[in-house]
Amino acid sequence: MTTVIAPQDQERFTLVRPLFGDDIALGLSDPLANPPSPFSAEAACLSPNAVAKRRNEFAAGRAAAHQAMAQLGLQVQPIRVGENRAPIWPAGLVGSITHTRSCAMAVVARAGAIRGLGIDVEEDKPLADDLWPAICSPQEQSWLRRQANPGQMAKVIFSAKEAAYKCQFSVSARYYGFDGMELDIDLERQRFSARFCADQPPFHCGDCITGGFAIGAGLIVTTAELRG
Repeated sequence: MTTVIAPQDQERFTLVRPLFGDDIALGLSDPLANPPSPFSAEAACLSPNAVAKRRNEFAAGRAAAHQAMAQLGLQVQPIRVGENRAPIWPAGLVGSITHTRSCAMAVVARAGAIRGLGIDVEEDKPLADDLWPAICSPQEQSWLRRQANPGQMAKVIFSAKEAAYKCQFSVSARYYGFDGMELDIDLERQRFSARFCADQPPFHCGDCITGGFAIGAGLIVTTAELRG
């Protein structure tokens, strides 16, 4: 696919693009760089009391998703927000949107072989250890204490669970907390496996969603996908 990426986003695109196959499109936008206005149908989903920061991040997320749609050769369409606050993707598409203060990303694919997608971006700053019990299982905390940079790895766990949650939600439409999955992380391959700790139909306890992560350009990015 031909992709037009703003110069300030090129490093981030190069970081994340290898995490997905060629049948998945990746878009990026910068909330701090006056992102294009969303469709009126999208803007209507925002609270009238939304502050400028929230509006910019929302607009950048939609801009990234529109960019990804265009990469697939599709007509760009509005992405509304459901009652559960999750994006409502146009028929025939699956996708995921994420943003921080300085970066928005979206991935989009044609539905079919790909059932679910998840992407999460976080600033590359350590997760304070007093937050670990709310995010990480005892086994994950034990693993963190053996790492050279435990705060950074705790942020990877947080982000990976977010990506895996988004990925499964498009299939299950079910909510659960951070204790709903436990991770196994392969640092050398920059991959992870997120294992369900309870049944979340159609998923069963012990089922796994796999994903990858990348660290660079001031960001931690995690991705997950369901195929077949």
